[in-house]
Amino acid sequence: MEGSMFYWIIWVFWVYITFFMNKQNLYRTKLAAGILMFIIFSNVNFMFMGFEFYASGLFMLLLSYIIFSKKKLGSLLYAFICSFIVTISYVTFNLFVIYDPIWVIFQKEWMMAICFSCLAIFLQNSLKDRLLIIVSGTMQGEMLYAYYLSKFEFSYPIGSIAYLDVSSLVVLLLVSWSILENAGTIFQNHFHFLEKGKQKSS
Repeated sequence: MEGSMFYWIIWVFWVYITFFMNKQNLYRTKLAAGILMFIIFSNVNFMFMGFEFYASGLFMLLLSYIIFSKKKLGSLLYAFICSFIVTISYVTFNLFVIYDPIWVIFQKEWMMAICFSCLAIFLQNSLKDRLLIIVSGTMQGEMLYAYYLSKFEFSYPIGSIAYLDVSSLVVLLLVSWSILENAGTIFQNHFHFLEKGKQKSS
């Protein structure tokens, strides 16, 4: 079971982007290449300052910081606040699982995915910004959580496959929600295209 959700979800996204996404889309090649690198890095780990890091999580975090750096000061400040909220929420959730596991009423990964998807939807309006605060916030949360556990001499791998399972589920839920949000526009454009086709044929 471990890692199965991540690999299934990420491969579905890669197949869609590679074979079904509009070839005129400027981000298509970058997204496909980024996902492949993400998959390659998922099993690469190393030790740094006494902590075990997985490269894929750091790769995501670095990309999110690069995209953040291109924002204007006002939107950057708000994005930073949202990311910080996600970080604190992530650490709090994991600590609750340790200290009071009885409230985890169904599979932890799905509970986390649903909670953080709702949080991202509440804090940001666009899919891109939602994904950015989730990626940066949860990875920052991973590092803070690992630091907290190290005080009790517990080791915790940062950005491991277990983390990738949760983050990929959040991405899947956010993309699904975005499709639902834009369903009206998609159908409207589709029917408009069909109407134009009929007019030309007549």
